[in-house]
Amino acid sequence: MTSPNPLLDFSDLPLFDRILPEHISPAMDVLLPKANAALEAVTSAAFPASWNAIAGTLDVATERLSRAWGAVSHLNSVADTPELRSAYNAVLPKVTEFWTRLGADERLYAKYKAIDTTGLNAEQRQAHKNAMRNFVLSGAELTGAAKKRFAEIQEQQAELSQKFSENALDATDAFVYYAQESELSGVPADVMQTARQQAVLDAKEGYKLTLKMPCYLPVMQFADSSALRETLYRAFSTRASDQAPLQFSKFDNSTVIREILALRLEEAQLLGYKNFGEVSVVAKMAKSPEEVVTFLRDLARHARPYAEKDMADLRAFAAEHMALVDPQPWDYAYIGEKLKEARYSFSEQEVKQYFTAPKVLAGLFKIIETLFEVTIGQDTAPVWKTGVEFFRIERDGQLIGQFYLDQPARTGKRGGAWMDDVRARWLRPDTGKLQTPIAHLVCNFADGVGGKPALLSHDDVTTLFHEFGHGLHHLLSQINERDVSGISGVEWDAVELPSQFMENFCWEWDVLKHMTAHVDTGVPLPRALFDKMLAAKNFQSGMQTLRQVEFSLFDMLLHTSHDPSSDIMTLLNEVRREVAVIKPPPYSRTAHTFSHIFSGGYAAGYYSYKWAEVLSADAYEAFEEAAHNAKSDSTVSVETGRKYRRAVLETGGSRPAMESFKAFRGREPSIDALMRHQGMKN
Repeated sequence: MTSPNPLLDFSDLPLFDRILPEHISPAMDVLLPKANAALEAVTSAAFPASWNAIAGTLDVATERLSRAWGAVSHLNSVADTPELRSAYNAVLPKVTEFWTRLGADERLYAKYKAIDTTGLNAEQRQAHKNAMRNFVLSGAELTGAAKKRFAEIQEQQAELSQKFSENALDATDAFVYYAQESELSGVPADVMQTARQQAVLDAKEGYKLTLKMPCYLPVMQFADSSALRETLYRAFSTRASDQAPLQFSKFDNSTVIREILALRLEEAQLLGYKNFGEVSVVAKMAKSPEEVVTFLRDLARHARPYAEKDMADLRAFAAEHMALVDPQPWDYAYIGEKLKEARYSFSEQEVKQYFTAPKVLAGLFKIIETLFEVTIGQDTAPVWKTGVEFFRIERDGQLIGQFYLDQPARTGKRGGAWMDDVRARWLRPDTGKLQTPIAHLVCNFADGVGGKPALLSHDDVTTLFHEFGHGLHHLLSQINERDVSGISGVEWDAVELPSQFMENFCWEWDVLKHMTAHVDTGVPLPRALFDKMLAAKNFQSGMQTLRQVEFSLFDMLLHTSHDPSSDIMTLLNEVRREVAVIKPPPYSRTAHTFSHIFSGGYAAGYYSYKWAEVLSADAYEAFEEAAHNAKSDSTVSVETGRKYRRAVLETGGSRPAMESFKAFRGREPSIDALMRHQGMKN
């Protein structure tokens, strides 16, 4: 007897351990017709223009489709194989076509227009308002050839974004350099041990170096060999581009980028906008692309004096202590690490020994439990890889949400870190029962070696806190309307507020002392070492700020003033001349793996990270003020945490983000806290 298709089982958690590539097409062949039938039902003349009636028929069908496809998309990101990729790409056009047609269906749009909103609660009214806006942005008001072309554009963009992501992943995975031990002077022992183990698995001599972050970053920071650093830098900065070696030319994203940009511009013009930047900000806090550009240039103006001093310090140190009078781009991370060691008397590698992954996670859970009055416990679930963990969050014995945690980097796993939803909190219209939310939290950290637990850099710790901020936004929601529950419906330039807010706790002694234990001795992080870390907290913050402004300004100008047929490097070089203090070599093609804007949903929205830093620094200042007023060493205030949780996390997208911020702070945000936190305020 044939086993049931795991993608069609919605009784509880996704059956990740049973999903195979051959399940994908048959599952979509069941779910897509059901979703289509639901669409036809609710758009019939006899069907009532009722929010609850539409939700009970259409939303139930589309939510199942979304959950099943979400499981497939997740596996495509964390456990990519040729078979899975082929099955995913075969079905992608059909899935994209359905969602495009749904969003642009003029019959459904008319039905939503006819809903009497006076009978809706506040959550439903906000969801209805968002839906009406989204119908317009999805082409529901287009007709004839324009509507047909709009649908074609969506399908082409979906395929191109997937291709961009595949090229970036494949180009990263394809590069391997087997180094000799003599080349690895200065490289941390744990990195060398991992590299040696991987070379042995490949039946090779030497040490296997890759472009995955747990390998690439420590080599750039610590390897004494400038030649080795240059080799990896060139490979990393030319990934998926026309500047990569000939054998990697099949991963070149140049044409993909031009086609994506041309389609976005055409989409915007079909909708009546001048450019895609204007489309992007419709659903954001920013009022216009011009407002965003002004914000970024103002931030650059504030940061530039500090960035120029950072650069002068690096060059002076390199000349005086390293006999480097003309440092190259691949030297700066190395120089910076040496300067930091000299100035603050500690190294990142020294700090890393205290941050074992299990201890960090326990400390993170402690701060979440204290601040937000919940408990977190290990749970069981089918998972896609050994080492993936599953947890549940409760308050007063009641389940609030659950999450998967996938920490290690590996082949076939997309780089970076992210949170994604498995399902949302929803008072289900079909059963009347409350559905609790589930999230994926994904990172790319080094795995443990030699029987020891994985070691995290302080940057890794900050990344973990960041993703948990996103997760808490999704999981702690108390909104019962799915489309505005958790992060759904939150303006994209405010969605990073909870994630960047959590990063602040990585710099609090009362937090860190509970999450450190030396990998060999078990001794906690010494207070003296923490004080050195704190002194170095804003090391090169000017340069780092300008780097983010560079990405953000390039992104917005790319989607407003750039001609898609022109070379993007012309624009990128103009932006670098305006804001950057480190000029990369002519061969650098970092935009060719800029997945955030070409395959990650941040097109004309990368500025959100910097804007959210303004929001998060200001929000965190409330905790600092509470601690100061209480004359306490602890910045963890349960009362302030409760207010933040209720004003921001629990409300999700049920109201505008500015209203939530003002409910917490009592006023609009100010840039002052950010500049102070980053040491750029006199």
